[in-house]
Amino acid sequence: MPLCSIAYCSEAAAGLTVDQLNALVRDAMYHNRLGGVTGVLLCDGIRFLQYLEGPGGGIDLVYSRVLNSRRHSNVMELARGQGSVRRFPYWSMHWIPVEQHELHAAAIADWTSMKVNRAESGVIVAGVELVSAIVANHR
Repeated sequence: MPLCSIAYCSEAAAGLTVDQLNALVRDAMYHNRLGGVTGVLLCDGIRFLQYLEGPGGGIDLVYSRVLNSRRHSNVMELARGQGSVRRFPYWSMHWIPVEQHELHAAAIADWTSMKVNRAESGVIVAGVELVSAIVANHR
């Protein structure tokens, strides 16, 4: 069974507290484990960027929950793809607070290798690689 992945950005609900975010992540951890999904959620206090990976059925189930959540709005799918290696096998879900410029850079990065776009500087930066680097800096 191929490994599927999806990345998206969204706007956090106004007034979302850290306690509410922690509760959201605990709930996601439970459902992600059931679906065999792992991933990471970046949050700058205003926006989210989430990367999910797992079997296709698990991704579909988890992403449908994402789309129906009231904890955020304006969901924009960045990319969807298939691969053979998990990037975040150690987390059924984990959230990392990031700076606005970090989340922005990841959101506008090139997701075409999962999908790839050009950064504002004109240099190609793979989105999934940038998320991996951001996570490595915050572990």
